[in-house]
Amino acid sequence: MQIFIPQNLALVHYFPVLTTIISILFCLILLRRHQKRGGTHHLWWALGVFTYGSGTALESCITLLGNSVFFTKSWYVAGALWGGYPLAQGSVYFHLKRRMAHFLTLTSLPVLIVLSILVFASPAQIHLMETFRPSGDILEWQWIRIFTPFVNGYAVIFLIGTAVWSAWHFARRLGGNSNRAIGNSLIAFGALLPSIGGGMAKAGSVESLYVGELFGIICIWIGYSFCVRPKFKDDTLGARISR
Repeated sequence: MQIFIPQNLALVHYFPVLTTIISILFCLILLRRHQKRGGTHHLWWALGVFTYGSGTALESCITLLGNSVFFTKSWYVAGALWGGYPLAQGSVYFHLKRRMAHFLTLTSLPVLIVLSILVFASPAQIHLMETFRPSGDILEWQWIRIFTPFVNGYAVIFLIGTAVWSAWHFARRLGGNSNRAIGNSLIAFGALLPSIGGGMAKAGSVESLYVGELFGIICIWIGYSFCVRPKFKDDTLGARISR
């Protein structure tokens, strides 16, 4: 495996290291929550934070050890394809009926698996590889990237969309004083930041993605912490978020 050693790195290139550590801690908290409370959604959310951290861990490896075709392809699969999908599936299982959630899983998961295989099967354009940051530009089969917006759109609908709806619902119902209104707002904002960073990364600014990932996972964690705080006694719908 050919390694391209990075040089003259800026502070922002080390952000993924911190993001990875935060993701590991958050993932452990979600798994502990599942152990105590159960719920398929907690498992999906834990997997989502794990894949989120896997992407930033690969960015960390590229920063600290150097870049390679394997690292970049793995980063693309973990970040661009799987970064938001499991988190969105957690929201699917939380908000929708189980039969519909199973249907969405059975129809979307195979697509993600096939795309992941195609990424690793694609020839690489070595001359486009940078030593200090990954990029999907190295994929010779650039048509694979056409499907990425659809995957991200799925995450936007079921992760950001449901968080925005929940925030609006609790703010309207409880006069804006609900922990869950604040929490879901932070989750929606945090989930949006990596998406913005990812768009800027496609334009050549991968550093913007690093910033979005770091502050995104922080906002999501803080938002989740607000959501699982003790609920109001008369908040019957809010009881669901504490499961």
